[in-house]
Amino acid sequence: MSSSQDIQRRIVELEVEHRDLDVVIATLSQAAHDELQLRRLKKRKLQLKDNIMLLKMQLIPDIPA
Repeated sequence: MSSSQDIQRRIVELEVEHRDLDVVIATLSQAAHDELQLRRLKKRKLQLKDNIMLLKMQLIPDIPA
């Protein structure tokens, strides 16, 4: 990914997936479901958050020292 438009598009995709996982996790948390699956979803959500932050950092221009 080189252009800022590509990075921004990817950020939006990851943010949508992150929000979708919020809904799934909330739904599974209300009922007695598979704890392993719930942990995996939460881990994926954290990975998405990290990826979003890394991509956002790529959009910030370098400031010369």
